[in-house]
Amino acid sequence: MSVTYITGTDTEVGKTLTTAALAVALSAAGAAVAIYKPTQTGVSGSEHGDVDEVSRLSGVHSIHEGIRLGDPMAPRAAAGRANRELPDLTHHVARIAELAASHDHVLVEGAGGLLVELDADSHTLADLAAAATGAALSHFVVVCRSGLGTLNHTALTVEALHRRGFAGPALVIGSWPATPSDVELSNRESLRGTEGTQFLGCLPAGASRLAPRTFRELATQWLHLPHC
Repeated sequence: MSVTYITGTDTEVGKTLTTAALAVALSAAGAAVAIYKPTQTGVSGSEHGDVDEVSRLSGVHSIHEGIRLGDPMAPRAAAGRANRELPDLTHHVARIAELAASHDHVLVEGAGGLLVELDADSHTLADLAAAATGAALSHFVVVCRSGLGTLNHTALTVEALHRRGFAGPALVIGSWPATPSDVELSNRESLRGTEGTQFLGCLPAGASRLAPRTFRELATQWLHLPHC
């Protein structure tokens, strides 16, 4: 059993697209995959959320959410505005354990960056990953931007993971332009050489607009998973 936590150096960096591509790659290798999103904000009721987008693109149908909140804000703020209580860390740990018991691989997509607070006790995705360790192997994938500033933001996230005992996070550039600038080309080379990480690849800008069949055909070419 294996659990991968997908976080970003910021919001809107391509975490959902990366989760979908990982789901495709793992499924293609024969794994039974489940998707879990502890907190979904900015989506109400039956609207199309992140897990729905992952399912649409990847074809994985075991998709699950902890809570869905309408305001496009950090989870604690969104829950406060909606007068709702966020699930606590124990709830998420139990849900991940349940999914891990019936699937080969669970992909857990965070909200925003690594240290965004997921519950009323200020627990983060890093805290969730630490608490949910056990029989399952835990990995982190950090989704990065391609442009100026990404090296600093990525280094801060990787350092925060290393300080919490998570070794060897993988890096993915979540949106790679068709015509990259010199800065972006340089950043990609630097990210490839980031000490203590694995570089999995780049997802092309606009990949979410591809037909699901095309997305699935190409996703295994975009990401190179060492265990697939």
